[in-house]
Amino acid sequence: MHPDSPISATLVCWGNAWLAGQVGLDEAADRVERQAGPQLVAGETGDLPLRAFLADLRIEGMRSLRLALPIAGDPLGLTGPPPFNSAAIEAGQAATAVLPSRCLGLIPVNDRRGSSYAGVRWTVLEARTTAPDLPSLAEAEHELTRAMRVATDALLGVEGPVQGHRRLEIVDDGLAPGYPARAHRVAALAARLAAVLRVADDRGLTSGQIAVRGEALRELDRAVRRARVVAHHAITELV
Repeated sequence: MHPDSPISATLVCWGNAWLAGQVGLDEAADRVERQAGPQLVAGETGDLPLRAFLADLRIEGMRSLRLALPIAGDPLGLTGPPPFNSAAIEAGQAATAVLPSRCLGLIPVNDRRGSSYAGVRWTVLEARTTAPDLPSLAEAEHELTRAMRVATDALLGVEGPVQGHRRLEIVDDGLAPGYPARAHRVAALAARLAAVLRVADDRGLTSGQIAVRGEALRELDRAVRRARVVAHHAITELV
């Protein structure tokens, strides 16, 4: 699964909207499938459709879904154990289902069968019940704004050949109903900045310019990932 895929984020925000009573299960599952095709969850006795898996977890008392957008050296949204962390870092994303006495980690993997079938198969791993250490939504917004200003100043100070305009493709279609307005605003800004990060390149720059630019973009990437995770959790603070 490519780290830029929003599939885990889509599952988390629409799953949380369903748990909060803002949308129905069918609508939530449809939105996830619209993002990446059929969704299956790997079970001990075979694959289970995502909506059936979520329905079973709701019966078990699922409270919320959490988003993780980790990279090596920054396990954002993860608290262990190591097998789950390693799989999530390799995928660049994960979701965690929070139940009364346990948590389940969900890792998305591209599911391709033959030439016509393309979907996602979720691997289920045990996750720790410890909540990840995350900033508040206000703190995440402040950090994102600051990182954007620092990156802008750094990039404007790096002169290089004109590369021409590259089209920004924003792959995240926003949060589900029921999220607070601030969360929608933060998620939209984070999605746009993530698109900017994807088209940035170092062609024609000196090693010193690349170092300055790279540090600014790393800080911006860190702020973007935190803002996305915090925004996707914001609905759980309302229930």
